[in-house]
Amino acid sequence: MEMRNKNRIQPQVADLSLIKAHFRKGMTVPAERSFKDRIKRNLSSLTFQKIAGMKDSRNFHWLTIARLLRRGNYAYCKGMKLISWNVNGLRSVHRKNFREWFEKEKADIVCLQEIKISSDVIEKDESLYHPARYHSSWAFAEKAGYSGLALYSRKEPDDVRVGLGIPKFDSEGRWLEADFGPITLVNSYFPNSQREHTRLPFKLEFCAAAEKRLQALRKKGREVIICGDFNIAHKEIDLRNPKTNMKNAGFLPEERAWMTRFLDKLEWVDSFRKFEQGPDHYTWWSYRPGVREKNIGWRLDYFLVNKEASDRLKAVAHCPDVLGSDHCPVRLTLKK
Repeated sequence: MEMRNKNRIQPQVADLSLIKAHFRKGMTVPAERSFKDRIKRNLSSLTFQKIAGMKDSRNFHWLTIARLLRRGNYAYCKGMKLISWNVNGLRSVHRKNFREWFEKEKADIVCLQEIKISSDVIEKDESLYHPARYHSSWAFAEKAGYSGLALYSRKEPDDVRVGLGIPKFDSEGRWLEADFGPITLVNSYFPNSQREHTRLPFKLEFCAAAEKRLQALRKKGREVIICGDFNIAHKEIDLRNPKTNMKNAGFLPEERAWMTRFLDKLEWVDSFRKFEQGPDHYTWWSYRPGVREKNIGWRLDYFLVNKEASDRLKAVAHCPDVLGSDHCPVRLTLKK
């Protein structure tokens, strides 16, 4: 294999012994593992199936796999700390405690919802664009001061995709995907059904489109984590006053039925309830005086994972003491 410098793999057909040496140097894996085993452990099952039968590197251009593994995002996934937070305005939360909180958390990935900001404003302010020198990915709403998503990551994602491919949803900046090794992380902001339930049909259409996309990623062999503000309190335990909210947006029978089917029939895992079965755990509180102090809240923010990836989960926690928004951050930690 011809190399221009010792750190860069060129797209020529590679000699297997040199490829092995490169990865032994760059990957923290047991030396006794075969090269193919190392690839299998670090790549998605679908990608591995494409190369598993190859016995000789003379038949394969290794550039793609070399780039993926050299980025380190396969090892990066282990022990990763992820945070999801509906900030209810990125500029607003920056005027409060965001920078100090962000630097203290030292998360690997931070997903924000309802950023309510446009791309031209972001590009003019480095503290918004690359806080603490993190990489950033964005999904903006066309309407000014509305919706939108941000994803900050220590390492650059392998790939980023914006939207569901459905204009009426994508124009509102509600879906953002990023690949890190075998994991696809989805940052999402589900629609609110509104007071008179005027957007309930729109929301249920969004839920169906989200479900279809998530299942497609799953079929590709991806380990999928979706986080964000779902605008749904799933069960009575997930809000303080269920009896008086039965007809209110966020706790409507149709919304809850979709989530029940998604979790139970399709076998997705509510990561928080995997570790905590008790009441009085919420992520949103009204701004009315005394409501948050009395913990009269709703659990609207989630990390959900497909069943195949659930063994990665180590811990999930709400952070109700973090102020700055009517929502609080949710923290997910993966196993090393």
